[in-house]
Amino acid sequence: MKNVFVLLCFLLVITTCKEAPKNTDEKAPQEQAIEPKWESVVSEDGSKPVQRHEAAFVRVEDKFYLFGGRGIRPVSIYDTQTKTWSQGTEPPIEMHHFQPVVHKNRIFIVGALTGGWPNETPITHIYVYDPLNDKWSKEDEIPSERLRGSTGNVIFNGKLYVSCGIKNGHIGDHKNWMDSYDLNTGEWQILTDAPRPRDHFQAVEANGKIYALAGRNTGASDEPFGSTIGKVDVYDIVSNSWVSLPNDIPTQRAGNMAILHRNEILVLGGESSTQEKAHAHVEALDIGNNSWRSLPSMLEGRHGTGVLEHNGNLYVASGCGNRGGEPELFTMEKY
Repeated sequence: MKNVFVLLCFLLVITTCKEAPKNTDEKAPQEQAIEPKWESVVSEDGSKPVQRHEAAFVRVEDKFYLFGGRGIRPVSIYDTQTKTWSQGTEPPIEMHHFQPVVHKNRIFIVGALTGGWPNETPITHIYVYDPLNDKWSKEDEIPSERLRGSTGNVIFNGKLYVSCGIKNGHIGDHKNWMDSYDLNTGEWQILTDAPRPRDHFQAVEANGKIYALAGRNTGASDEPFGSTIGKVDVYDIVSNSWVSLPNDIPTQRAGNMAILHRNEILVLGGESSTQEKAHAHVEALDIGNNSWRSLPSMLEGRHGTGVLEHNGNLYVASGCGNRGGEPELFTMEKY
């Protein structure tokens, strides 16, 4: 009997020492990173950029430059150290509908339009903005037989690649052309045509390939914001050849922004015939498997501006809040 009592006490101790069951109501530690989201960026002193659209937005070192657009408007400069906006000089001529590229801390403008809607004309020369000295310069002339505006532009190994575009403002004469401009020698070279023309888009370079995404054929239909393009065309720089990807962009639009970000090409904003407000959509193309996914939408829909990356964050500023030309925005947001 004594042995039975000892055994029972032993079993009671073992049972008591067992780990108590976890409270199922207790919150488990977060294992997944919080999904990034867009947030408004307001300057420290209340300063704002000049409102504009059909313009450009790029970074050189630790400053952002917003310039171009309809009319002649001074450059807007955002200092990431002081978190304030200031004004630079005006461009020598009106320039809009272009995708700028940065080379050796100088900003190159090629494939731009000038003049009023709908009879805009291509700008005949390459223009360069030197942000260090806040100066503009008129440089090499573009071959007359290759003039057009609203092109997709990228830089790769010292050459500026100019894809597609439109020659006759918002009326027509769409181009599927591809050219390169050697930034060291000034040589202009005609390359293989793209599978289809497009304008009002932005191109992106990734791993020696140039992606032409979104955009439209302006003036091709009676609907001013129609004729958008779903197909993604990819140019291989080494082989001088094009392919079209099997998966179309989920949301067709033009006047969009595009950027390479963490092995994905993001297409942001734009305008289309499906809605009066500018698109706030952000969609990402995985360049590894060519699949699309949706990311959080911007706080404001906008078109006719640019996107840049700084310290791992994406920034967009200004542009237009509705399809067409109004309202022009002065806001900036980051992701």
